[in-house]
Amino acid sequence: MREDEVTEQEEYLRTPLPRRENGEMFGIVDQMMGGSRARVICEDGKVRLARIPGRIKRKQRIRNGDLVIIKPWEVEDEKADIVFRYTHIQASNLSRRGILPKELDVF
Repeated sequence: MREDEVTEQEEYLRTPLPRRENGEMFGIVDQMMGGSRARVICEDGKVRLARIPGRIKRKQRIRNGDLVIIKPWEVEDEKADIVFRYTHIQASNLSRRGILPKELDVF
């Protein structure tokens, strides 16, 4: 194994992926609604109203077109929580590797 392959794999491992067993999935922010909420287009084709938690809101700015990981609510399926926001570089790396679903692969 070459050195550049090792660093490439380490970089890939540091990028979190949705935990399918917890119900998490990819989504793209479609519109910021105000009040720490955003409309997100999910990989299952549904549009959900997602809540931005304070731990993300204080550290990062979420904008239209951002790739995020969301976790739909168990009670109301049309609402969700944003778990993680990818940087543009991380999103393009995931797209290049073919990890993103075809519905969301706009990077």
